[in-house]
Amino acid sequence: MADREVVFVVDDEYKAWIENIKARIKHSQIKASVNVNYELLNLYWDIGRDIVAKQKNAKWGEAFLATMSKDLRKTFPNMSGFSVQNLKSIRYWYKFYNSNENGLQPVSQMELVEKLVKSIPWGHNQRIMYKCKNIAEALFYAQKTMDNGWSRTVLEHQIDGGLYDRQGKAITNFQLKLPEPQSDLAEQTLKNPYNFDFLTLREKYDEKELEDALIKQITQFLLELGTGFSYLGRQVHLHVGESDFYMDLLFYHVSLHCYVVVELKTEKFKPEFAGKLNFYVTAVNKQMKTEQDNPTIGILICKDKDDVVAEYALDDISQPIGIAKYELTKVLREEFKSSLPTVEEIESELSE
Repeated sequence: MADREVVFVVDDEYKAWIENIKARIKHSQIKASVNVNYELLNLYWDIGRDIVAKQKNAKWGEAFLATMSKDLRKTFPNMSGFSVQNLKSIRYWYKFYNSNENGLQPVSQMELVEKLVKSIPWGHNQRIMYKCKNIAEALFYAQKTMDNGWSRTVLEHQIDGGLYDRQGKAITNFQLKLPEPQSDLAEQTLKNPYNFDFLTLREKYDEKELEDALIKQITQFLLELGTGFSYLGRQVHLHVGESDFYMDLLFYHVSLHCYVVVELKTEKFKPEFAGKLNFYVTAVNKQMKTEQDNPTIGILICKDKDDVVAEYALDDISQPIGIAKYELTKVLREEFKSSLPTVEEIESELSE
């Protein structure tokens, strides 16, 4: 037997309330010419609060949302956002940031929370609230969206990649070797682990293959490194004394105003790796850094690391260095790798 459809009976209280909502929508439309997104989300916040209150106090249940949707779309046929599903999302959005389970904020903090979440597009807010586990994580991504101008695609990539859990988790000596506030900013720049899942490598890949693959996917690599990194080159030459040395990757960080030397290791961290990177950072400071640049930092990205060993290794290092690991799941066994055409072979086929 099919479930009977629940019918919402329109009473005077509902009629008065829906007319009030309509008046506020019209008022919001006028103000929207000044700040479309903020005013729209300010309206959504108020509607969400009203829906929660009415369901709690008037005990209207769920059925009235369909009636509400129908009434609003009839009065505002050219205005999207009043479907039943979106009204449910509006309600969820308000409840998410006002829930004890998600970490209820003091009134003063809630004002800042409201201002932040109303300052990013509705589509971004939906992705954040449905994907994040708590308010702290949600506000982290909202602020990052504001700071970096992320598209919804980039935002989803960062959430799915677990940026909130990875940022600032590398082992570093920045607090000892860098002045504030550069040390704090540099600390937050590093991640652990770095996610290299945009690469596909053979099972027994070496450091050159890893480096080659990262440069071929430089856009994805820069996205994973984070905002502010500008790529300068690979196997960058250093001439020190009578010897020649080559750094794996060199970047400049526009927010930190410093060079960043990145060394890649396809094995577990060893203390001697930090010593070599320390030498490179010193050389860049002496040969490339200008008076306008802040001290160079080094990032060592290894296949794996023991945190205690990493901390011991950094104890006597003179330069600011961070140690992190990377994750890579798309590794092809040798027999599969050899059966796949190379980029050059594909290009040759297309040109014939």
